[in-house]
Amino acid sequence: MSQNLYTQPMLKDNALKDNVVVVTGGGTGLGKSMAKYFSELGASVVIASRKLDVLKQTAQEIENETGNKVLPVKCDVTSYEQIENLLSETLKHFGKVDSLVNNAAGNFISPTERLSHRAFDIIVNIVLRGTYYATLCFGKHWIKNKKSASVLNIVTTYSWTGSGYVVPSAVAKAGVLALTRSLAVEWAKYGIRFNAIAPGPFPTKGAWDRLFPEELRKNFSVDKKIPLKRVGEHQELANLAAYLISEYSAFINGEVVTIDGGEWLKGAGEFNFLDEIPHEMWDEIEKIIRGKK
Repeated sequence: MSQNLYTQPMLKDNALKDNVVVVTGGGTGLGKSMAKYFSELGASVVIASRKLDVLKQTAQEIENETGNKVLPVKCDVTSYEQIENLLSETLKHFGKVDSLVNNAAGNFISPTERLSHRAFDIIVNIVLRGTYYATLCFGKHWIKNKKSASVLNIVTTYSWTGSGYVVPSAVAKAGVLALTRSLAVEWAKYGIRFNAIAPGPFPTKGAWDRLFPEELRKNFSVDKKIPLKRVGEHQELANLAAYLISEYSAFINGEVVTIDGGEWLKGAGEFNFLDEIPHEMWDEIEKIIRGKK
């Protein structure tokens, strides 16, 4: 088996042909990578964020590579009116929408006591309120028009454990996780599926550099944090996202797929720190244990 198979596209050509997919936070990073792959698979893609100039550049890049239409729409997901406009523009250009990917996010890595109440509001409004607004707006449209659809939410591995130093994000993502599971049950009768992805480290130039300056990154080696000893490739996350919004996953509903190389499990295990013990030291430890017996 090829060592780099995970960097290759997974689904068959035109797997998303005739599909219309909306991606919030689609101008950069993982949102851009997902949007690009959806387009490669034949989908008409709408990308949304607050920065129209970035969106236009990304849309042009993807269109040049795939030959499929990518519509950039300026949208602040904390505004329900702008979400309504996003839906309206999508319908005006493509006549329908099949999938929504709630990817827009924000984060502050900081001791909680250093944050203002406003900082908390900013993150919760983008991550939780924005996801809820988009889901509600698009969901009402689908239900009214008796249209089946799929929603994919991007969460984090600390959505179910919590995490220090990212409290606003942890609170908001936990809410998104609850929203995903709740509506997976409630709206299944309308033919609307909900799933989520919890990514580990998938470095993007802007966010990675901003959150972890080079000097700080040296102290967080992936060799120590991730059992597979590498970070994620954007293509493998895009593969997973495309699968979850496609009809190939038609019986998957309410699921959260972790894709992090085993990182959070390693952090959760009480004795995982024993990785640090050299092989030869285990011989001494074994002798001590046997001696006590």
